[in-house]
Amino acid sequence: MKPIIDPRRGDLEDDASSPKRRSLLSLAGSLVSEISFPKLITAWMLLVIAPCIALGLSPLIASAWVSKISGKIASPYAGIGPLFVLGLLLAIGAFAGRPLLRIVERSFWALNSLLLEPCYAVSREGLQQLADQLLPAKAGKTRRSRVRAVTAAVAGVIVCALALLALILAWPSSRWVGNPSDLISPHLLVPAVLANSVVLIAIYLAVSALVWAFADATMSQPRDFHAFETGFQAGRKWRVAHLSDLHVVGERYGFRIESGRSGPRGNARLKRLLSQLEALHATDPLDAILITGDMTDAGRSAEWAEFLDALAMHPRLAERVLTLPGNHDLNVVDRANPARLDLPTSPSKRLRQMRALSAMAELQGTRVRVVDQAMGRVGAKLADMMEPYRAQMAEFANAGALTLSLALADLWAKVFPMIMPPDPDDGLGIILLNSNAETHFSFTNALGMISAEQIKGIEIVTAQYPRACWLIALHHHPVEYPRTANALSVRIGTTLINGSWFVRRLRPLAARVVLMHGHRHIDWVGECAGLVIVSAPSPVMDATDDLPSYFYIQTFALASHGRLRLLPPQRITIAGEARGDG
Repeated sequence: MKPIIDPRRGDLEDDASSPKRRSLLSLAGSLVSEISFPKLITAWMLLVIAPCIALGLSPLIASAWVSKISGKIASPYAGIGPLFVLGLLLAIGAFAGRPLLRIVERSFWALNSLLLEPCYAVSREGLQQLADQLLPAKAGKTRRSRVRAVTAAVAGVIVCALALLALILAWPSSRWVGNPSDLISPHLLVPAVLANSVVLIAIYLAVSALVWAFADATMSQPRDFHAFETGFQAGRKWRVAHLSDLHVVGERYGFRIESGRSGPRGNARLKRLLSQLEALHATDPLDAILITGDMTDAGRSAEWAEFLDALAMHPRLAERVLTLPGNHDLNVVDRANPARLDLPTSPSKRLRQMRALSAMAELQGTRVRVVDQAMGRVGAKLADMMEPYRAQMAEFANAGALTLSLALADLWAKVFPMIMPPDPDDGLGIILLNSNAETHFSFTNALGMISAEQIKGIEIVTAQYPRACWLIALHHHPVEYPRTANALSVRIGTTLINGSWFVRRLRPLAARVVLMHGHRHIDWVGECAGLVIVSAPSPVMDATDDLPSYFYIQTFALASHGRLRLLPPQRITIAGEARGDG
């Protein structure tokens, strides 16, 4: 007898976190009802309130300290005390330079992701959404590009105006000069400290919003790419299967977080994809299989095990696979509850990073290298670089100690970018980036950024191999596509926070670089500021078991004058299967 509720087909619980099956308003309502307010308050204290207090206190402490030190130095009885303190601070800065810079950069982009990016993105994309609705359907691409530039500028002005309003309101309560006697009654400083914080952040927001708006408005707008190289016969070519967003689940009948019952069950489609890819490889060999993130649905151990086991069945493919982390591999705190968050001190975030790194080392550890920033060149193989950390990683996976978590943070920062060097030196190399912002909240897991350290790594590598061409792979899309979005929720919070800066830094390499990414689950080939950008569709999302899905094999050619050219892609269809009980 067939069950009344067939567990193999899923039910309402499988759609709990799916924006494809539930509205954004419904998900937000669930978040409010399920969120842990003690955790939320603690997280805000650590991530926002404490830095704001430190920011507001800094001018008072600095002015008081300068006054005290200058008075002592002016005195003939000053001694060497102040000079010793100053020397000690300089020594700390010298020895803790790079880790300190990483902390400052993460804090800087955390401020952007918490305040500037949401305000600016909501304004810009809200205006763009409105413009898309008002523009006639026959409006040309040039007109739409101009409208996108104008909406970016207007959004920056709106955010700047709101920030200036906050500054005007807070200014009368601010205070910028402190003295040693303030330490006697620190509670009296609270209003001034808070007002100082608001003023400083408002100044930053006002200036940055205009800078971001100017950068977005003046940068070449993205456009569809049509200049595929055709009729290419002679010369070197590379075939790269571009996969992304596989979202492997850990259960035989499990559904993905985002698609719920709108997507396939389990991992059968991935297994068919790999079998089909192996047959293609046997007839027309692949040079690489690039998976641009979201190998797993929530970074769980069972999901990584399923992913690695699936590849182990195809060793000829596995030896060509290159992977990089996606937001679902790192930033999903709880599959079933988007309201759950991690405290900044929780070991869970670091554990998900170490799981991803361990899997990447298993697949590509002997084939990719890391960048030696100190020496300014490509350094050791990933496997060799990780060897001294092996015992710490294993111990952390068992115990989750905070001290081990802090030690492994340095390892995670140092392994990116990963480099597949060109062979020969004027061939094609691959650079793998980590584009995930560090978030502690499932609801904001999609935020992305590229660190300045990774950009420096790209510059080091491309300078070391000046005749090579490169595929630069990341998970997030650097710019929004020039397409009309059906819903505002599709636009918000998914692109790189610092995307326009990233594109501008890569512009000098445009002739010999192609950017490849995933994240949005749709295929698009475009161009922005001279850079060719290739987005991979997800072969498993938004396609139920009975519907077909697809992916692409991209072919790259080295043209005259060392230019990297993109040939028309080969579309590979994965057939659906009849929905059954097994």
